[in-house]
Amino acid sequence: MKTDIQGRKDIELLVNTFYDKLLKDKKLAYIFADLAAVNFSYHLPVMYDFWENIILRTGAYKGNPMHLHRHLHHLTPLNEGHFRQWNKLFVLTVDELFEGNNASVAIERSLSISAILREQVLANRKN
Repeated sequence: MKTDIQGRKDIELLVNTFYDKLLKDKKLAYIFADLAAVNFSYHLPVMYDFWENIILRTGAYKGNPMHLHRHLHHLTPLNEGHFRQWNKLFVLTVDELFEGNNASVAIERSLSISAILREQVLANRKN
């Protein structure tokens, strides 16, 4: 039986499982592994803080995801397909691992954040 997202360990499981999927995905893996050459020992704890704040409202995250996504867009043009695939993998991961109010919040907020990032990043294609 699946449980709801309740704390940091659940957030870590969600983020780790999501990135495992992402790094196997042909549409997205190259962005993180090759172009951005993400240092996952640094990136994952930042993502734990981000999602813990988004889902559980801890206030743990300090950063600017818009700036980072604009930078990625300069490295390689992001498109609607990238955002759709990210959304698909994130929702799939939440649904596989959890159920409950916080799981629903995670999906709702992830789709909202993705839409804002997509709108802002793709609107600034020429910048």
